[in-house]
Amino acid sequence: MIRHLRTCAALLPFTLIVACSEPERMHAFEGFAQGTTYHVSFRAAEPVDLPALRRAVDDELGRIDKAMSGYRQDSAIEQFNAARDLTPHTTGREIVTLVQQARSVSQASEGCYDLSIKPLFDLWGFGDDRFSPPSAGAIGQTLASTGMDKVESVGDDGLRKTRPDLQIDLSSIAQGYSVGRVARVLEQRGIRDYLVEIGGELQTRGGKPDGQPWRVAIERPVPGERKVEKVITIATADPLAVMTSGTYRHYFDADGKRYSHILDARTGRPVEHATVSVTVLYPEPAAADAWSTALLCLGREQGLKVANEQGIPALFIDQNGDRLTEAYSRALQSLGSVHIE
Repeated sequence: MIRHLRTCAALLPFTLIVACSEPERMHAFEGFAQGTTYHVSFRAAEPVDLPALRRAVDDELGRIDKAMSGYRQDSAIEQFNAARDLTPHTTGREIVTLVQQARSVSQASEGCYDLSIKPLFDLWGFGDDRFSPPSAGAIGQTLASTGMDKVESVGDDGLRKTRPDLQIDLSSIAQGYSVGRVARVLEQRGIRDYLVEIGGELQTRGGKPDGQPWRVAIERPVPGERKVEKVITIATADPLAVMTSGTYRHYFDADGKRYSHILDARTGRPVEHATVSVTVLYPEPAAADAWSTALLCLGREQGLKVANEQGIPALFIDQNGDRLTEAYSRALQSLGSVHIE
């Protein structure tokens, strides 16, 4: 399964449909994939064979899991991680493309976001939930084996390490990519109005059968609470991904201090700023997924600067004591097709 450690968006109710659909009605199905749940809701102008559509979605999610899962030893990315050599390895065009996409986000974040953070993630115990703050020496030693500059693309479908112990974790971009691929399955069948969600990451297009826009909710980023913090109304016929990353769902406490699973790849340590949630609204779901993690890593002050420079529509939520405060990037403020309340 693809590791998913982000806040889950609250969505509209879904109903399991197991028969062929009728035109201009809302239809939905849901299931389990990649260690989490998925939901698909859509309307179609022509009848759709729902069982066949669901099989196609499940097949696509299974195919991606086989390529990108960090929990399967037989996945393409884990076979690359396990290889302790400097020779090129065929990982597939999709993985190479995602690594290249993540590299650009990493550079824009000045290295805060980095796919090679997997050894640090494991060092802190987040990989197997055996949490313990490591020593400064252990962090320094592990940092030496990380860095996007230590992995190179070889042609369109291969990667090569420049350090044999380098490892890549695609979880911060692969879930968004999966959302986009499921949306493509729908679009290949002529469906133009849909909402696809996997583990809280989602993409919408068009609207509901009654002409109303999609409305999705962002969870209140406070541990132990399951409340709605913001409702986003999406009034556009074009695809739009909504990706949220948060520090409050996966963390541990030790010696009176809280450690988030969001690690700054430059220091090898959990972030310590007050930003607890970042939501990115962007047409391309894989990029939106990566950007939500990168901006959360940077925090509100640095993250807003980068989001404004890169034209990324982003909502930052900070927590100071019991008080939550918000900040909007310029691109989000000017996004006329979206209303947040």
